[in-house]
Amino acid sequence: MRKPPVHKSFLNAFRGVFLMIKTERNFQIEMAAFLINLFLIFYWQLSVTDTALIILVSFAVLSAEIFNTAVEKICDIIQPDFDKRIGFIKDISAGAVLLMAFAAVVTGVMVYRKYLFL
Repeated sequence: MRKPPVHKSFLNAFRGVFLMIKTERNFQIEMAAFLINLFLIFYWQLSVTDTALIILVSFAVLSAEIFNTAVEKICDIIQPDFDKRIGFIKDISAGAVLLMAFAAVVTGVMVYRKYLFL
């Protein structure tokens, strides 16, 4: 099978992100948090290092959510009915997102505290 042209691969990837924004509530919440962070980056004129940290953890949370959704969708195709084993897989996948979100909050507190308490 031939690989699609590069521009088609990018279009497919952007479609995937758009589908996440359109259909997944948690991703929408995380995107809202990302947009708030973008506002704060410009409002407080964060240093390059602090901006990089916030952008990095924000995209890490968004990426973790995409992977979690992919795992859940695959599990639903493999076993549409309730199965303890599938539940376990979904739970640990969601746990990975939770850990990344926790790391992002800790990073945010560490970065933003110096801008809050000047």
